[in-house]
Amino acid sequence: MAPERVRHAQAKGRAYRLLGDAIAKAGVRCEALPDGVSVEVDEHTVFEPDVVVNCGALDLDGLAAPNPVIIVEVTSPSNSRVDLTVKFGEYFRLPSVRHYVIIQLAQRRVLHHRRTENGTIESTILGSGSILLDPPGITVQAEDLLGP
Repeated sequence: MAPERVRHAQAKGRAYRLLGDAIAKAGVRCEALPDGVSVEVDEHTVFEPDVVVNCGALDLDGLAAPNPVIIVEVTSPSNSRVDLTVKFGEYFRLPSVRHYVIIQLAQRRVLHHRRTENGTIESTILGSGSILLDPPGITVQAEDLLGP
């Protein structure tokens, strides 16, 4: 894995912490996991998101989140196109994925893609304000994800 800019690492850490705090506050049976844990779309398509929220049981010796509900990617100049196109389509192939959150630091915005109850994908672009991630029933602030 290539070295990351400090701002990118900070944004990943911030997202991990904010989601973990929101999960603890809501008391839901989910866990925020930092990069290093993979998401397996199929046997040939595996990604390592910046943060993944898994709901339900985890195999502590496993390499992948078995029930990813929220996936977070922080874009950088080298990965922005892949995050916005390829990963968008691939992540939503998984029935458990309900939210794909893309943090665009350079543009100071958060893209929230949400699978609705009828299966359609709704997208919202925020620079500030609440992002409702339900399921699992948590909320984070866009400006907190973007940081200072």
